[in-house]
Amino acid sequence: TDEIMQQEIRPLVAVDIIEQLHRQFAILSGGRGKDGAPIITFPEFAGFSDIPDEDFLNVVTYLTSIPSLEAASIGFIIIIDRRRDKWSAVKASLTRIAGAFPGNLQLVFVLRPSRFIQRTIADIGIKLYRDDFKMKVPIIMLNSVSDLHGYIDKSQLTRELGGTLEYGHSQWIHHRTAIENFAMTVKTTAQMLQTFGTDLAETELPNDVQCTEELLSAHTDHHGKLKDELKLAVKQGATLLTCIREPVTRSANSKLSPDELENVATVERLLAQLDETEKAFDQFWTKHHLKLEQCLQLRHFEHDFREVKLALDNLMEAQASFADVGDSVTRVEHLLREQKQLEEKGQEPLEKAQSLALHGEQLIQNNHYAVDSIRPKCVELRRICDDFTNETKKKYDILGKSLELHKQLDKASQWCEAGIYLLASQAVDKCQSQEGAETALVEIEKFLVTAKEHQLSNPKEFYNQFDMILTPEIKANAQRILQKLEDVQEMFDKRQVSLKKLAAKQTRPVQPVAPHPESSPKRASPKITRPAGVVQTNFLRCQGKYPGLQFQGHAFPVTQPASTRTKSLARCCSESPSHIINELIETERVYVEELQSIIEGYASEMDNPSLVHLIPSALQNKKEILFGNLPEIYEFHNRQIFLKEIENCIENPELLARCFLKRKEDLQIYEKYCQNKPRSEALWRQCGDSIFFQECQRKLDHKLSLDAYLLKPVQRITKYQLLLKEMLKCSKNSEGTAELEEALATMLDIIKSVNDSMHQIAITGYEGDVSELGKLLMQGSFNVWTDHKKGHNKVKDLARFKPMQRHLFLYTKMLLFCKKREENTDGHEKTASYSFKNSLKMSTVGITENVKGDNKKFEIWYNGREEVYIIQASSVELKNTWISEIRKVLTGQLEACR
Repeated sequence: TDEIMQQEIRPLVAVDIIEQLHRQFAILSGGRGKDGAPIITFPEFAGFSDIPDEDFLNVVTYLTSIPSLEAASIGFIIIIDRRRDKWSAVKASLTRIAGAFPGNLQLVFVLRPSRFIQRTIADIGIKLYRDDFKMKVPIIMLNSVSDLHGYIDKSQLTRELGGTLEYGHSQWIHHRTAIENFAMTVKTTAQMLQTFGTDLAETELPNDVQCTEELLSAHTDHHGKLKDELKLAVKQGATLLTCIREPVTRSANSKLSPDELENVATVERLLAQLDETEKAFDQFWTKHHLKLEQCLQLRHFEHDFREVKLALDNLMEAQASFADVGDSVTRVEHLLREQKQLEEKGQEPLEKAQSLALHGEQLIQNNHYAVDSIRPKCVELRRICDDFTNETKKKYDILGKSLELHKQLDKASQWCEAGIYLLASQAVDKCQSQEGAETALVEIEKFLVTAKEHQLSNPKEFYNQFDMILTPEIKANAQRILQKLEDVQEMFDKRQVSLKKLAAKQTRPVQPVAPHPESSPKRASPKITRPAGVVQTNFLRCQGKYPGLQFQGHAFPVTQPASTRTKSLARCCSESPSHIINELIETERVYVEELQSIIEGYASEMDNPSLVHLIPSALQNKKEILFGNLPEIYEFHNRQIFLKEIENCIENPELLARCFLKRKEDLQIYEKYCQNKPRSEALWRQCGDSIFFQECQRKLDHKLSLDAYLLKPVQRITKYQLLLKEMLKCSKNSEGTAELEEALATMLDIIKSVNDSMHQIAITGYEGDVSELGKLLMQGSFNVWTDHKKGHNKVKDLARFKPMQRHLFLYTKMLLFCKKREENTDGHEKTASYSFKNSLKMSTVGITENVKGDNKKFEIWYNGREEVYIIQASSVELKNTWISEIRKVLTGQLEACR
């Protein structure tokens, strides 16, 4: 039988009629008849007739509902104790019981009044009114409790009836209310578990990581609370069971009454039901929790897949853009470097993709429910990785072939040029003699020996070998050089014939004509006043800068005077600064447009009321953190300021350096931007996958996400110094070189300042304000030993093998000693922080530039060598740089004192 279901059909519980029960006009003592019939006793109660019918009915109904169905089916035994009362009370009791008793009756015992007159009246009355009571069971009138003992064993009667049964009415009420409360608790707990189980079964799995984490947390918390409720309920039942069994526990001679044994059985059934409910709930929760955890694993996998897939798509897109095979050795070498950079750049996303695919396969092996979703993604990741690897190998093969081709073409072209120059440099007047002709023949024969090293292979074989990379332009260039080889060989053949005739037979002087390098019908006798190597070397230097220039392409015939050729070469080299200026302007325009698109397409949209609902809460009011001072950078670079100034340098490249020097202070805005970059990146990692950014990217039609564009300022400041370096190389020993060097130094200082500031903001634990320490001059990592003297005691740390690893920050007013720490942030790359350890005021320090035994060490001491720090740099050059800066600080302080 289900105790909870029994509780549902009972109309009353003890709490509902607690006052009536306390009046004790009827009790269920727990005694039983010989056949197990429950005994209900109506003790002597002076106001029995005054009890309202409803109260009487409620109490009797409640008492008859307590015994088990089996015991109740036997029938109840009623004992009416009216020994001190009158016949009228007996009559009233029998009448009320006969009319309102709800249970099945077996016997009715009446302890008649003890006084003689009332006993006589009772005997007469029972004979006269027996039929009026309408009881279908015998009514047995008893003169004393001794007579009662003949029917019911004394052990089943209370002391008031001469028995030995222990009964306390207050304790009985307490047990009944406790049992019913416990039953209600079990019922409520079961309902809560059932409701929670229904909610779990009907819960739809979320589609993103955050919602899944929140759902898992909420369900886990609710599960924990329900488990606590279960524990409390079990504890309540165990306590109640102990209370009911307390008489037996207290005394070995005590026995529980049948009703008490039924109470024990009821509580035990309720506890067993709780246990079964808990086991069923735990089994269901285990399955549900596993599914939620697998759902979270899936959402993380899908999130990581989207990120990795985007990175791989960008990588494949970048690789697909490498369609150029190069038109010169320099260009191909540049493409190979770019391909290498792309390959290195791709290592991280490829490793992430392989790792994610492996993780997905592990999920499948662990019987994940979403196998059909995970497996295709793993296959896709591995396919893209294989495609990139194979395509990279193919690119290297093509570029390798292209490099080999262009090297052969260059060698052949150089051989032709050298041959033409040799023919042109043979003085005509010297070849008129036999000796001169023979000397010229020897020169030609020696030169022709090198032909096999520099000439191209058989044309048919050549085209078959390089067919995969022969674009129309390359093919045309190769055909031109092949034709030129034939022309030069023909020129040598004709020259050899002429010289052999001169060497064999001397007749009147012949005036041979030098061949024109372009095989022109008109030939002229050159005046060679400058060695061929000089002109060619100068040109090749220029050619190395700009691979698009070709020596033969400028048509420098050997018949030109040396001065003319030199001017032509100078004109070629002068194109280099113009090329750099054009590149700078074009990239600057693109940069300005990108900055404008970021500000208008992202930053301004954060204030757009129609898009506010798409902005994550973590991003609210944090526009300045995400974008830093990007608007300030844009205003500086737009067409009204920096870009306009650079455009004015097209006609006068020498003015470029002045632009950078003039804007030296303005360019410091990049330092502020870079200092904010870590905070910006952290915020992006938190909110970068929001729908808001996806919508903005879609409107702008950007192929890359915002974080790629937020790197543009960092890349731009580096680009400036690279272009200035190139400009300086092309302008050596020319007007404006000094200004270019100064401009380059300025940009390098800015980059160093940016780099130093990025380290400075990572200092932790310093209680002061680092902005009050003056300018940050240097920073770097060193090995440090200490040698401190304190009073008469000298403490040496020099004896220990391992030095301290310290990162030093040199300011104009202070030297900070910090310990570098590297930490992982949310699975991203390691970030460095610098834990403050010590500081020295620069106004009180001295230096010893050389330490015996190691030329990379120097000393910094404090307060007359009370504290000595022995510092070891990674190189002598780094040591000397630091000593120079420290010396400058100390010298400046000395001059200020003077």
